[in-house]
Amino acid sequence: MKVDGKPYRTIWLAEDGKTVQVIDQTLLPHQFVVRDLRNVANAMNAIRNMVVRGAPLIGAAAAYGMALAMAEDPSDAMLARAYTELLESRPTAVNLRWALDDLRALLAPLPPAKRRAAAYKRAAEICDEDVEICRRIGANGLALIRKLKPKGPRINALTHCNAGWLATVDWGTALSPIYQAHDAGIPIHVWVDETRPRNQGASLTAWELGKHGVPHTVIADNAGGHLMQHGQVDFCIVGSDRTTRRGDVCNKIGTYLKALAAHDNGVPFYVGLPYPTIDWTISDGVAEIPIEERSAREVSHITGRTDSGGLATVAVLPEGSPAANPGFDVTPARLVTGLITERGVAAASEAGLLALYPEQSKAA
Repeated sequence: MKVDGKPYRTIWLAEDGKTVQVIDQTLLPHQFVVRDLRNVANAMNAIRNMVVRGAPLIGAAAAYGMALAMAEDPSDAMLARAYTELLESRPTAVNLRWALDDLRALLAPLPPAKRRAAAYKRAAEICDEDVEICRRIGANGLALIRKLKPKGPRINALTHCNAGWLATVDWGTALSPIYQAHDAGIPIHVWVDETRPRNQGASLTAWELGKHGVPHTVIADNAGGHLMQHGQVDFCIVGSDRTTRRGDVCNKIGTYLKALAAHDNGVPFYVGLPYPTIDWTISDGVAEIPIEERSAREVSHITGRTDSGGLATVAVLPEGSPAANPGFDVTPARLVTGLITERGVAAASEAGLLALYPEQSKAA
């Protein structure tokens, strides 16, 4: 995608062939800054502190984190340590574990002298694969959008959090169909949930849609149900950080409430996801997916740009009031209209997913 006319991915290798560069998403939308990741500790902190975020991008960053570790020290001890430390950086998105398992399986049999080059090569392949997967998710979602019968002169979508190109290497998952619809000349408008407490919708989704020229409106998180009641939402589309083999979807906190409102109002509720986001080892999302409890400060404080142009962080809670901050919730499969993958659109069920991924029929 483009930023001020210049094409960018969210993660790439610098000209020196070893430094990994990423867009610092904690500073958007007010500042566009590129950060250098020079070692595995840098990669781990970037994931943990949400400099990079979004399940597919976390996986790509973890892959490059393993490459950076092998550039530091290609020993067995470093391979084991890097795997463990990166795995612990974020607990919910399954792409992180998928990428680390992939790299470890590749590197462990190799002699140390060959691990660095192999790790960088595989990390680059994972990034390229993600771009193509997201493009195909977009194409499959576009076919659904073409079949919609909007209630007005334009198609109104509603999304939650950020599942655009900033959450992946490029294109995005939930936003890829929207970009492709816009590029195809289909009149489409996006209601963008602000997504408290970190405001990924207001800060990231609105920013990237605006850069691409897609019409959009930011709304308070609690406004979606009202819009659905009044016929102003033609479909909802969100991303996923982990999807169970039976079709339960774990996404940013607040997604479940949007799915309930959509179900009550007969609004289609779609999820865009790549295959590494499917966790074939679990069935019951509510019971089995670990939900990250993030810092209470994300709820108690908020950062924004002042009228003078500077950035300021202010408290929004009464002094002494505690805050809880679960980062994700689980939307049961029964509330999901369809899962848009790179292989097609599946029913949110084990049978639906296995129809697209028959090779997983024997997964535990």
